[in-house]
Amino acid sequence: MSELKSGSNLEKVLKAGHFAFTGECGPPKGANVEHLKEKCSHLKGYVDAVNVTDNQTAVVRMSSMAASAIMVTEGVEPNYQMVCRDRNRLAMMGDVIGAYSLGIRNMLCLSGDHQKFGNHPESKNVFDIDSIQLIAMVKKMRDEGVFLNGEELDVAPKMFIGAASNPFADPFEFRVHRLATKIDAGADFIQTQCIYNMDKFRKFMKMAVDMGLTEKCYILAGVTPMKSVGMGKYMAKRVPGMDVPDEVIKRIADAGKGNYAKEGIKFACEQIEEFKEMEGVAGVHLMAIEWEERVPEISKAAGVLPRPVMD
Repeated sequence: MSELKSGSNLEKVLKAGHFAFTGECGPPKGANVEHLKEKCSHLKGYVDAVNVTDNQTAVVRMSSMAASAIMVTEGVEPNYQMVCRDRNRLAMMGDVIGAYSLGIRNMLCLSGDHQKFGNHPESKNVFDIDSIQLIAMVKKMRDEGVFLNGEELDVAPKMFIGAASNPFADPFEFRVHRLATKIDAGADFIQTQCIYNMDKFRKFMKMAVDMGLTEKCYILAGVTPMKSVGMGKYMAKRVPGMDVPDEVIKRIADAGKGNYAKEGIKFACEQIEEFKEMEGVAGVHLMAIEWEERVPEISKAAGVLPRPVMD
């Protein structure tokens, strides 16, 4: 915990020029602390930081701040996610300060999935500010040491600020400009939506490089190993903004039943190898959704070990 207090390990890894490798862990649907510890134990030592989701897909789970604080005590660096759906700016600023006081040094600023997609569709959303305004607010608190109204903080929360980018949503040509807006607002690093359409992502990255965005911000490419043909078809048809080419699903299907997961991991590792060489890509964000136990295997197969140990 003392190491975390000195700053973000993820920030140090990126600034030192290492290829970053982050993971993800969804908090439990309840107060099962031991289950959370067991899940994050599979990530310890294999990634530079672990995203802790904030009621993802608008389904109620343990708070991302509490789960992040537990990870800190387990020696795992969290990337604390905050969505705009559930809080106004008062609660958000209070939570940013609270998270920092608990040893949390990274945060990802997100809009959040609409509540109609979750398990409490009748709930009211907030969206007092959007994700870009949230980025700017955290930057103001960190760099200027003041709240949104200009009042001074006694101790500024020195967060390493992250944002998300979906290179595949329509209109495609607009995506890089939205990325630029988030970087201008104050994002230090970007994690993308999970990538399957490599051709389209190459075009996206070329635009980002040509615009000079990769000189201002670290971009981590999102990778989600496909567990099955059913998972691929579901994401292709049911997940908004997702681009899953037919040939990728066919590749998994051709591997034969019983080999879907193996082929999915193989494809993910091939992607990571390409991302290591792709101009402008500073690392990979591995989203092994409810598959944390396979992260050590994927990390080894992808050749990203050992992870750098930063002072």
